[in-house]
Amino acid sequence: MIKAIAIDDEPIALKVIENFCREIETITIEKTFSNAEDGLKYLKKFPADLIFLDIDMPNLNGIDLYKQVKQNTVVVFITSRADYAVEGFNLNALDYLLKPFTFERFKQAADKAKDYFAVNNNQKLIQHIFVRADYSLQKITLDDILYIEALDDYLKIHLFQQKTIVARMTMKAMLEKLPATDFIRVHRSFIVPIKKVESLRNKVFQIGDKKIPVGNSYEEVVNKHFSL
Repeated sequence: MIKAIAIDDEPIALKVIENFCREIETITIEKTFSNAEDGLKYLKKFPADLIFLDIDMPNLNGIDLYKQVKQNTVVVFITSRADYAVEGFNLNALDYLLKPFTFERFKQAADKAKDYFAVNNNQKLIQHIFVRADYSLQKITLDDILYIEALDDYLKIHLFQQKTIVARMTMKAMLEKLPATDFIRVHRSFIVPIKKVESLRNKVFQIGDKKIPVGNSYEEVVNKHFSL
């Protein structure tokens, strides 16, 4: 069972979240808060697995609140403003719900949470992968990956402040190695780590000084993942 709390300055929104969670067997709402500071104080004493967190709140907004959470707690941001989406995903938000949301859309977020915890509980967190390059197995730390680029029968694995690794393998084989919660294929030739995305504008991702286009056949997946 996923232990969750909800923080939103709108009592009606909290009631909707509570009612929706009653219909979902995998999530239990431990507590709700209409005051952000009270919610943060509670989290410091009683860590939760998941927070349903409104962004637009007085005094302390949801993004600033989540930055102060020290525990390994997953967040689903809730707001009426779509322009917060990229900043939310830069904080590794599990999902981003735009008000007003339906039960079906809420359940999608709940299913992401279920899948996320299933992966973490069964596989632990994958910290690195091994790929064959330069006639040897090379260890790659996932946090170092900026993006992965397909080039004919090879992949170029671009790393932060390290030499690019060129491996003979397919995009499909690479995706099978990578945790699906952290990486997404956005183009026939590109895989990106979600937390390295700085912005998404006009179907172009910005990662550092690199611009990565969203392929037409991947647009629906990207839009669904980033809740655009």
